[in-house]
Amino acid sequence: MKKILYIAVFSALGYGGINNAQAQAQNPECSNNLSIYVEHAKVKNYDAAYTPWKMVYDNCPDLNWANFAYGERILADRVEKATGADKTAAINQMEMLYENRLKYFSNKTTKAETIIDKIILKYENKIASNSEIYDQLHKAFTEDQDNFTNPKALYLYFSSLVDLNAEGSKDPDLVFQTYDAVIAKIYVENDKYTSIIAKLIPKEDANTLTSKEKSQLRSANSYSETYGKISESIDGKLGALANCENLIPLYEKNFDDKKNDLNWVKGAVGRMYSKECTDDPLFKKLFEAQMALDPSAEAYMYGATLKMKAGDSKGALSDYNKALDLETNAKKRSEIAYKIATTYVRSSKSSARSYAQKALDANPSNGKAYLMIASLYASSANDCGTTTFEKRAIYWKAADVARQAGRVDPALSGRAAQAATSYASKAPSKEDIFNSGMSGKTVSFNCWVGGSVTVPSL
Repeated sequence: MKKILYIAVFSALGYGGINNAQAQAQNPECSNNLSIYVEHAKVKNYDAAYTPWKMVYDNCPDLNWANFAYGERILADRVEKATGADKTAAINQMEMLYENRLKYFSNKTTKAETIIDKIILKYENKIASNSEIYDQLHKAFTEDQDNFTNPKALYLYFSSLVDLNAEGSKDPDLVFQTYDAVIAKIYVENDKYTSIIAKLIPKEDANTLTSKEKSQLRSANSYSETYGKISESIDGKLGALANCENLIPLYEKNFDDKKNDLNWVKGAVGRMYSKECTDDPLFKKLFEAQMALDPSAEAYMYGATLKMKAGDSKGALSDYNKALDLETNAKKRSEIAYKIATTYVRSSKSSARSYAQKALDANPSNGKAYLMIASLYASSANDCGTTTFEKRAIYWKAADVARQAGRVDPALSGRAAQAATSYASKAPSKEDIFNSGMSGKTVSFNCWVGGSVTVPSL
């Protein structure tokens, strides 16, 4: 995020136009010192840049955006080098810089960014308590959520709350509500980048990307991967707090008071569903409460799960398809189709793939669907082929599909790479290819998988 701010410096300065005629007339020293500190800051000579920067910042704060973009670098250097009272003074000065940045250049920064930068500064210098971190980031998240896009801040917001819960000062229900909100925000932000990736991948395949598009693709891949890592860290922080043993008594205790609160009911039944707590009678109570309040696509999904567990596969399939029919948002349809696919993994691999493919048809960036298909292929090795070589060849196909998962959704790149490496290691080795005489030939799969793979040439 900071990179964007630094790039903006050069846009603001132009090709050499760091002078401001009006400011020059009012205080010519400001423009002169602006030129001096910018040249020092460009080569990271922040000690030399400080005095001329301070003169401009104190006397002409709104002269140029560089006062804040470069000022942040200059002060960050002082914070890093200082100790004791000098360090405290530098931190305070940097906090005020963020406040003034919003005051003088509100078109280039936001309320959320200001709060986030201030609290991360204090967090990194170990002078912020969990309570202060949570309170400030909660303020940013609730008052300016659209601009709360910093991945590290999203993690700190949730992590500090979990720590406060462990200390006994925050209710578990608040932890779960915040988890839902933060994960939803990550999904929204990652979706922006996977949408860019989905548009650019065909051009990358055709080798027609412009230099600008290559840069956009690299940036989108990087941000998506970062959001994926943050999401995994948040799940890890939640840990055992969200297991069935904790969820069930919590929701049982609150059910009578909250059963008419749609948001609470949806969160509770959704979490029990995702954590596979569906065998408990409470899940059915929550499902019925949601169905009464909002007979939505999600509600039919949960009903299908209950019918499937009761052995009513026909009724379950009917509810699954109702869920798909009710949902008009393509990406939500994709998630529903993916969830349906997960219920078929053990009973019918072909049905699981069919719904996973529907998930991809609705949202080509649904990397989870690719990972599922890859897993289905890998688990079918003994069913696809007559010779050992043919059976193991399926792993090449599985590895290719797994790689595609990380390509369309870099948030899953770690899992995708791990899966692809695992599958590739089980495929025939170079020695196997040589001994079989299959180099460069095609292996067809006469099983539910269908299709074929080309054996790597030696």
